[in-house]
Amino acid sequence: MASNEDQLSSKAHPKGLYVLFVTEMWERFSYYGMRALFVLFMTKALLFDKALGSQIYGSYTGLVYLTPLLGGYMADRYWGNRKSIIIGGILMAIGQLFMFFAGTFYQEIDIAAPLMFTGLGFLILGNGFFKPNISTMVGQLYPAGDKRVDSAFTIFYMGINLGAFIAPLLCGYLGDTGNAADFRWGFLVACLGMCLSLVLFISLKNKYIVTPEGEQIGDKPNSAREIKGADQSKTVNNNAVLLWISVFAGLFLLFFFQLEMDPIACFIFSLTIAAPGYIITDPTLSKIERQRIWVIYIAAFFVIFFWAAFEQAGASLTYFAEEQTDRTLFGSTVPTSFFQSINAVAIVIFAPLFVWLWGWLGNKNMEPASPFKQALGLFLLAIGYLVIAFGVKGIDPSTKLSMVWLVSLYTIHTFGELCLSPIGLSMVNKLAPVKLASLLMGVWFLSTAAANKFAGTLSALYPEEVKIEKLFTPKIDASVMAVFSNTTLNDSIWKADPKGSQELKVASIRSIKSADTLSDSLVACSLDTLKTIKVSTYHLRVIKSNNKYFDRACMLNDTVLLTHDSVDVVSMVNGKKVGSKEERIQTWNLKPQKPVFFVKIETLYDFFMVFVIMAGLASLMLFLISGRLLKLMNGVR
Repeated sequence: MASNEDQLSSKAHPKGLYVLFVTEMWERFSYYGMRALFVLFMTKALLFDKALGSQIYGSYTGLVYLTPLLGGYMADRYWGNRKSIIIGGILMAIGQLFMFFAGTFYQEIDIAAPLMFTGLGFLILGNGFFKPNISTMVGQLYPAGDKRVDSAFTIFYMGINLGAFIAPLLCGYLGDTGNAADFRWGFLVACLGMCLSLVLFISLKNKYIVTPEGEQIGDKPNSAREIKGADQSKTVNNNAVLLWISVFAGLFLLFFFQLEMDPIACFIFSLTIAAPGYIITDPTLSKIERQRIWVIYIAAFFVIFFWAAFEQAGASLTYFAEEQTDRTLFGSTVPTSFFQSINAVAIVIFAPLFVWLWGWLGNKNMEPASPFKQALGLFLLAIGYLVIAFGVKGIDPSTKLSMVWLVSLYTIHTFGELCLSPIGLSMVNKLAPVKLASLLMGVWFLSTAAANKFAGTLSALYPEEVKIEKLFTPKIDASVMAVFSNTTLNDSIWKADPKGSQELKVASIRSIKSADTLSDSLVACSLDTLKTIKVSTYHLRVIKSNNKYFDRACMLNDTVLLTHDSVDVVSMVNGKKVGSKEERIQTWNLKPQKPVFFVKIETLYDFFMVFVIMAGLASLMLFLISGRLLKLMNGVR
């Protein structure tokens, strides 16, 4: 039998590490595969506008980082890590299946939308049980003081990034085809990835996920494990709890009624303020403990700005890749979702370089302290957005940019992530008092939840040159289709390639009351009083980039344009697949209201400069106060 010294010096990692590696890899495959398609599905299949899609995306990712508080509590008190992981995995697989059904019925919005929101609910809850529990099992595979633990977490982190790399490629290849009906196949593959993760974990956990002494890891609640030196005498101050619950409720009402935030934003932002307030007012804290906790809070505040800008990858930068980027490579079109693999690839390539760099600087006593690294991460984030802002400045929104601009942004952002992200959790572990370690880790996750919700709010500022308002089908509004089939209008309705014309002459129909009563108005209006309205080629190209199938257009007034298209529909008849064409009409607003964030955001240059200024100012402020933070850390670096 190997001695304890032999175990500590052994270079071989336990096989349980690789079980957790593949379990996490396929779970992350499922998460990032769905995320790569999510906003595309909402805007291309369900025809949500970008602002709504961004808000839903922000709410989803914000709640994904909030529910681990619940999952960690349930594992600690009742279920243990293993049961929590299995329950979480099952819930996420169900959620992905609902997303598949939403993709199947995408043409029936009254069916697809509830299916999608149900799927998101399962994914949010399931992630909460899965995410905080699998990583905690890695350290338990090794004896106390084992030097292999650091390299074990590095291997585990590679599993996360391997899943994040493969997912957008495979799910995007099957789901992001340009045909809205194919999104479901991407969601189905994400579901299968989650199922594979579950099967591997359940079948291998008893044999390999064990301590060096052979005991099963994670089969009992963590509270059942005796923690030597822990403070067992601490009691809950009910008056303090009631006070901060009241603060939370007051903030919620303030955000909801005065700032008009949605309920999810109100909940996340209120909790992000109230929970830290409850902890820092604990009267049992010493002066040094309170100072160190303030450092955690200040760092978490600045981290919100980092992740709010970084997480544009899943929303506004996806819009940019879809509509503004020339994705032609070797004669083929690169799916938009593929760009979300760049970050994972860059981490795998450059993470070892950063580890070496920090080690080299450390040997020379020149390694920057945690606050300086975070400030550097924010600065690199600002540089990434400055690059893309320079690329779009003065460019017509119908003109597509080279992929080099977007690849450069993602690569620079990865450098920023490697400066900021790895040291965050480490800093919390170093600075948090033992008795409050779990709560303060929860606060750190709260800041990430707030950042993701804020990211959705910022992404909603993406300026649209044209905005889809409504979709009609022959089943719902046959009279709308009559506009394009009426013989009186045949000569006036546009039928040419927009790239080949300098202007568009289309029919204009007067007496339109509103988009909501469009069908009734068309029946009553006079079709014999027509006038010619010119629509710029620029507008047509922008519309074409949003809907490559449209073939005819008809102008209703100076701001509203109808476009006609037909899409392939596959249905089952007597057990056989039967293909057919379905005609659709979209209503486009040619003069949508521009968003405002302190100033009106007219162009993409204005939009990207918001992140340059936000991240740049945050970096400068953090750098200026870093010296003071070091003093408050009281010797911890």
